Amino acid sequence: MQNKQYSRKIELVKKQYSGAVHGLVRGIGVVNLVHSDGEDFYPIDYRVYAPEADGKTKNDHFRDMVRNAKSDKQIKAQTLLFDSWYASVDNLKLIQRLGMFFVTTLKDNRMVSLSKDDGYIHLQDIEWSEHRLTYGVPVKLKEIPFKVQLFKVVAPNGDIEWVITNHPEGTFTTADIQDENAGRWQIEQLHRELKQLTGSEKCECRKARSQRNHLACCYLAWLALKVKARQLRKTLYAVQHDLFSDYLRAELRNPRIPAFLST
Repeated sequence: MQNKQYSRKIELVKKQYSGAVHGLVRGIGVVNLVHSDGEDFYPIDYRVYAPEADGKTKNDHFRDMVRNAKSDKQIKAQTLLFDSWYASVDNLKLIQRLGMFFVTTLKDNRMVSLSKDDGYIHLQDIEWSEHRLTYGVPVKLKEIPFKVQLFKVVAPNGDIEWVITNHPEGTFTTADIQDENAGRWQIEQLHRELKQLTGSEKCECRKARSQRNHLACCYLAWLALKVKARQLRKTLYAVQHDLFSDYLRAELRNPRIPAFLST
């Protein structure tokens, strides 16, 4: 999300949840689709969340981008990583229909079934043996016609994350799925670099079109920095810092606006 908490008259701005502040903030919602080979990553699509303008939810944008990546862009990636916000029934069904795999998290209140006889129970009510803790357990989600593998991932501080995948049973251990799921942090890295290196939140224009144009330019600027950083084998932050350093040195040697005017 692009934080615009002090704005009152900028179009596209609305109150929405921000993971950075863990609460509602005025801002512009952006949904990103990022391609990664496990090491390097690039955004391949993004959508501005503006339901008042197009009537689409974030999950609608998610499905549009996945379909577009598969059919138009012909992306060859087979696994999609995303958080619990996008783990809706329609999204999971779509990924399955496209012949792709997903790794995502579930919210604590999600209901699952271990067998037809047991019915649906809360995640916290599952009994976890050593085998299940290591290899996960196959479960069925409501309204999902196929089974998924559920893993209980416990962080060092005791926090629990429920991770599911439609990969065949036995493909991953809990440690494997934890490593796979950690790839989602590349999206957070993209968000941070966009804001810190391109000033994506700084635009104060009021019109929606101006805000959209500004965001598009920020993505292009990020991509230019990314390509240059890869060529130079530097971080994006180092490349940007070098740009400013070169400019300052040039101005100090030969200032275009001198501090003292000659008489």
